[in-house]
Amino acid sequence: MPLLSALRYQCPSSLPIARLAFRPFFLLASLFSVLAMVVWFAFWHGDILLRPHGGLMWWHQHEMLFGFGAAVVAGFLLTAVQNWTGRRSISGAPLLGLVALWLAARLLLAYPSGLPAWLLASVDLAFLPLAALIMARLVLAAKLWRNLMFVPVLLLLATANLAMHVGVAQGKLELIREGAYLAVLLIAVLMVLLGGRVIPFFTSRKLGRPQPAPIPSLEKLTLGSLLAVVLLQLLTLGGVAVPEALHAAAMLVAAVAGVMRLARWEGHRTLHEPLLWGLHLSYAFVPVGLAMWAMALLGAFRVELAVHALAIGGIGSMMLAMMARVSLGHTGRTIRTLPGIGVGLGLMFAAALLRSPVLAAFPQITHWVYNLSILFWCIAYLIFLFHYTLPLLRARVDGQEG
Repeated sequence: MPLLSALRYQCPSSLPIARLAFRPFFLLASLFSVLAMVVWFAFWHGDILLRPHGGLMWWHQHEMLFGFGAAVVAGFLLTAVQNWTGRRSISGAPLLGLVALWLAARLLLAYPSGLPAWLLASVDLAFLPLAALIMARLVLAAKLWRNLMFVPVLLLLATANLAMHVGVAQGKLELIREGAYLAVLLIAVLMVLLGGRVIPFFTSRKLGRPQPAPIPSLEKLTLGSLLAVVLLQLLTLGGVAVPEALHAAAMLVAAVAGVMRLARWEGHRTLHEPLLWGLHLSYAFVPVGLAMWAMALLGAFRVELAVHALAIGGIGSMMLAMMARVSLGHTGRTIRTLPGIGVGLGLMFAAALLRSPVLAAFPQITHWVYNLSILFWCIAYLIFLFHYTLPLLRARVDGQEG
């Protein structure tokens, strides 16, 4: 047997971390987010801990999206696709190779060492297309066309990443900004797609109540309006002058549809279970962020405040809640809220409120808000790492593979 094939089959037995994608990516993404926030905290206090590619402003935006965010997305999708298709997902040496590619990009962007920008970009840009290819092969082999929709989202995320790299190489701040905005909206699309599947399902199972049947017209409106927002952002990224009122209108429609959809999932019955109310509340920040973004486009305040409502309250919080639940289920452990996870989720939502609506109302407290929101993020993800590092590194407690 060739060495690579041998490693592929031996690694899962000897290295639990290489058995499924959620293990290395959830662990490393959480750790990386804390380290990146520490660097960002130091920067706001005048200490330069890094001299990364693109400068610290670019690096912070890029790495929270394509370092932290992309890793969690890949870890979740490359694990879920195995359940969806019944076919073995990436594991063993190939998985470790994909992790090494992601890690190499993080190190090279943080410590460029005079390497050419095209080389740094090439290493970083390879990750998402590879993840999309792995997923596409499994979905196509199983002919589960419904799940193929995640592949173009991953490829569009890679396009947003490319825009940020081209923007920094050419000194085009608008390209960097619009690429980052596109990435946030695309991850929001993933949240809406996945949240619509798992949040009502998890809720109904925990409460012992029948899952509410989706309303087809509402489902189409929710996803269709959000895709329209993404399309308008793509046009903006491509240099098309999209009327801000049109973009704002699409966002408001998506926000209203999102609220109506969420209201049917009985989130008010989950107040006793942080892993559930964390999912409901993080999903709620999608329409909140979109509504704030629409207001910002109409001149109410800066767009970046709305973006952080989505990025912290929506994306960062839902990723924390999903990782906390998925990491228990896929390691064979009882699904329950571990001590402090509810506190961590509460801190994430507090950070989102401070960084978005509170800062919009009281811009004079910017320095304090930045400090608190960074600290809250770090504490929340350190709580996750405290509980989940060993389970992610160890074999399943039930002896099964995965």
